Amino acid sequence: MKTNLSVNIGKLKLKNPVMVASGTFGYAEEFKDFIDLKSLGAVVTKTITLAARKGNPAPRTCETPCGMLNSIGLDNPGWETFVKEKLTSLKKLAVPIIVSIASETGAGEFVELARRIDRIKEIAAIELNISCPNIHKVHGSCLPAGKAGFIVHGKEIETQLIAQDPVSTYKVVKAVRAVTNKTLITKLSPNVTSISDIASAAESAGSDAVSLINTITGMCINTQTRKPKLGAVTGGLSGPAVRPVALRMVWQVYKKIKLPIIGMGGIIDSQSALEFFIAGSSAISIGTANFVNPKSTIEILKGLEGYLIKHNLKDINQLIGSLNL
Repeated sequence: MKTNLSVNIGKLKLKNPVMVASGTFGYAEEFKDFIDLKSLGAVVTKTITLAARKGNPAPRTCETPCGMLNSIGLDNPGWETFVKEKLTSLKKLAVPIIVSIASETGAGEFVELARRIDRIKEIAAIELNISCPNIHKVHGSCLPAGKAGFIVHGKEIETQLIAQDPVSTYKVVKAVRAVTNKTLITKLSPNVTSISDIASAAESAGSDAVSLINTITGMCINTQTRKPKLGAVTGGLSGPAVRPVALRMVWQVYKKIKLPIIGMGGIIDSQSALEFFIAGSSAISIGTANFVNPKSTIEILKGLEGYLIKHNLKDINQLIGSLNL
């Protein structure tokens, strides 16, 4: 039986719904010896900022039960180097390229990055990363407890994480929407009281889709030294441990908005991927699993096709939001 795996994310049509999550796949070159990159539905780049970032102090990762903590701090080469050294190889992939962007200095940087990306036809879409939990610590300086934002050259900039507030989310998405016609995907944080309210704000502001969830803030302690296992003390929890939370949030957002949802959070095989489609995801993004099994995306893709054939379903879209209650 012939099956249809293509899905639409805004104006973007993907030949299949299996993507790779920002920050877990580098700039794709790192995985070319493991899989056929052309078989992916889309590639989401490592998040970039206008200026280069060194990121957070080491150690930056540690294992946890059923997952991992990371506190990379958006380490990236900056826009100019990205264009000169990374974009050339990305253009050759023959799959949609989604560039993830973040800001060190407020909404204006998101707008400027989006404006520059809008001029590059080979970039298919923008992921607006308003939800990274690991950017509040720079050069050993922390914001006050309970706040999240940026410290640049010793000056505190923007003390509230955009993704934790519907009004801030609306303003940033609206500003970015005004400067680009590319498909705009807003990446949401799970570290909120009501993720549905944030998703609704992004929808009202003109986002074409939302992706969720980003990592959950957590920490680990070395009991022998009584010191944090991460140099930045806290980090983002990912992997199978967060899957139940991610599924619950995808289901809640699916009931609240009409936009396509890109689901992520602990997807390691086709069975866990199927849960996200049934909960309401139109596509999925594979993250931590890439570190454990570089071929996980391809295995998941084959598993999805096998499931459709076994259950006599012709189209992956028949699964979206098909939860029986």
